[in-house]
Amino acid sequence: MTAMPPVESHRPHDLVGVGIGPFNLSLAALAHGVPGSLATAFYERSHRFSWHPGLLIEATTLQVPFLADLVTLADPASPWSFLRYLRSRDRLFPFYFAQNFHIHRAEYDAYCRWVSDSLPGLHFGHRVDAVRWNPERALFEADFTRLDTDGEETEAGRVHARNIVLGVGSEAYVPEALRPLAESPNVPVVHSSDYLRHRSELLAAGHITVIGSGQSGAEIFLDLLRERPTGAERIHWLSRTGSFAPMEYSKLGLEHFTPDYSRYFQTLPEQTRDALIPRQWQLHKGIGADTIAAIHDELYRRTLHGGWPDAVLTPGVSVRTAGRVATTQLELHLEHLQQGTRTRLSTNAVVLATGYRERSVSRMLAGLEPYLRQDSSGRPRIDGEFRLSLDPSVTGSVYVQNAETHTHGIGAPDLGLAAWRSASILNSLTGKEPYPMPRRTAFTTFGLERPEEMAAVPAQPARLTPLVQGI
Repeated sequence: MTAMPPVESHRPHDLVGVGIGPFNLSLAALAHGVPGSLATAFYERSHRFSWHPGLLIEATTLQVPFLADLVTLADPASPWSFLRYLRSRDRLFPFYFAQNFHIHRAEYDAYCRWVSDSLPGLHFGHRVDAVRWNPERALFEADFTRLDTDGEETEAGRVHARNIVLGVGSEAYVPEALRPLAESPNVPVVHSSDYLRHRSELLAAGHITVIGSGQSGAEIFLDLLRERPTGAERIHWLSRTGSFAPMEYSKLGLEHFTPDYSRYFQTLPEQTRDALIPRQWQLHKGIGADTIAAIHDELYRRTLHGGWPDAVLTPGVSVRTAGRVATTQLELHLEHLQQGTRTRLSTNAVVLATGYRERSVSRMLAGLEPYLRQDSSGRPRIDGEFRLSLDPSVTGSVYVQNAETHTHGIGAPDLGLAAWRSASILNSLTGKEPYPMPRRTAFTTFGLERPEEMAAVPAQPARLTPLVQGI
């Protein structure tokens, strides 16, 4: 595209959002209800809202209750709640009798699309290219490019804002050993995020390998297994973790996904936080107990007339290298982490259920780099109100959504904290409390301070007074 001068909007917004996933959609919906009408605009490069389309497998459900919609846990009376969506579709009574606390993923996607189609101030088909601070105007500038339905650039633009919020989401993670195959055209190595688009060709493959032991890997393995003939399933399911472990879903365990735990986590030293997150994997990377049971039931059903299904489930395995050895043949070089043994596996297709990583925004925020404050690992410092720590000369705020795991804990990507975080951002932005915050949200007291004493998180961990004084 030939460089074109940006079409500039001189009227500043109170808030400009980058990205329209569930988290920024939550923020936009709650901002719509703030008295005094905030001037907001949200930009998304895609042309419509779409939530993990490759994983909307039939009958799969959210792992959080329907109350974890975009708004309810901050504003139960909001016009953008899931129950209001059901009423708009004349489906309240069917939902009532269905007695489903966990709704289908496809239904959650449809609900979010209903909000995105009705809520003002959302601009799809707009890619934000850069964000910078203009000290002369004391405003942020956000440069964007409008895209047509084919992804071609049609127009450049610029908006000004007193505050920015980044909700750019995560991106599919592909292990280094499999990246060359995944990036090669016409090679059947696909990430789980793209599963449904490739499902037919995967089912047509002679042998399929699924890599990854989280919920997505389990759901994909189960879906493929159900579609393969008994005795000729020809599926391998591999994982680095030591077992196909259930997700911790006890009621007290779930309190790790509360504002109380988030506040507690922020008070911990950086090194403690970094060491803690990997150890908590079963709180958010395990498999739902119902899914594990369904897999076992399906495998057991296939033994009723004698024999065993041709399905191999092996945890504790890493893929060292991978390559293509024939037109339709792939070879994976495997190592068992506990045994220290190595072997090769020939397969015709691979599904990578290897999760996601926070999307880098370094290029977009290059203009803010001189103002950014970072921790000892080079990550942005983020305060208790979800703001990037910036030089005091910057009078506006840059908020983040789902980019704060290292400062706020494993609840950062959880849908159940979306409305609370959005409400926290709006309270901070307005300097008021349009959304009163709960003083306590968990029965567990995670530290020696009580939750109500931690409502205002200190910049540094508090020094403890000894419980017993020496004589």
